[in-house]
Amino acid sequence: MSFSADTKAELCRVRLLNTDTAGAECYGVLLYAHTFSPREVRIVTANNAFAERLPKLFEKAFSLSFDRADAPGEGKRSFVIHDGRKLDRLFTAFGSDRDTALSHHVNFSVLEEDDCRAAFFRGAFLAGGSITAPDKGFHLELATPHASVCRESRSLLQDMGFEPKEAARGGSALLYFKKADVISDLLTTIGASSAAMDVLNAKVERDVRNTVTRRVNCDTANADRVVSAAQEQLDAIKQIVKEYGIDALPEPLRDAALLRIANPEASLSDLAQLSYPPVSKSCLSYRLKKIITMSPRPQKADESGR
Repeated sequence: MSFSADTKAELCRVRLLNTDTAGAECYGVLLYAHTFSPREVRIVTANNAFAERLPKLFEKAFSLSFDRADAPGEGKRSFVIHDGRKLDRLFTAFGSDRDTALSHHVNFSVLEEDDCRAAFFRGAFLAGGSITAPDKGFHLELATPHASVCRESRSLLQDMGFEPKEAARGGSALLYFKKADVISDLLTTIGASSAAMDVLNAKVERDVRNTVTRRVNCDTANADRVVSAAQEQLDAIKQIVKEYGIDALPEPLRDAALLRIANPEASLSDLAQLSYPPVSKSCLSYRLKKIITMSPRPQKADESGR
């Protein structure tokens, strides 16, 4: 199964403790479901755990059964309510009139308690949510066909300390999160603590991997600079030897030149430790720079090719 499916399966293991939280979860399911209209409720899912939870959820919250529920099988399953009396009960439970409702809005008065808010977004995620596998990136989204519900859900999340982004895709309004810490906190809030831990572990692994990569890149760049500087020093020494001979250098510079020739890939720090008598890194650097300034430039061939 996908990480998103595993997360929903974990959420479906959250116990239905009372009718208030069960009703709040149903509310989230309905507002983020495929269809919640005055004529029909239609919840469509390919997640078997969610499909098994739905009849228990609606029975616990409203003592209602679905008028049609697809049996387990391949592909998506639909759960439908079209009986007018059942629809009336659902609309009334959330403070609206089925005959006059033109659009859906989140009724904040039924979501005043923290556990009801958590249950509401658990239902929203089960019906219209998805999450990317943490090893591929950090992205959690909630999709609803109702733009007003999206806006009001965002306000509710902000009251809970979360700050989602809004977007639109096709006919759906989206709320989404991109930060691992925030996604982990939200998953913990709605009851998916194991999935939350997976997200945090993935973040730690990514941070460690990025830190190692930066250090390797830094070490590689430093090594390249050491090699480039050493090559420049060797070229200068070679020109001095060719034109004047090594003995033309003063003794401190000659010692530095011989030390570089004997250790062509060593860093300045390593060369300073090898020096006898010992010298500081800055002193050795000064001597090698002096050698470069004393080196005659290679003669270029004239235009005749001589």
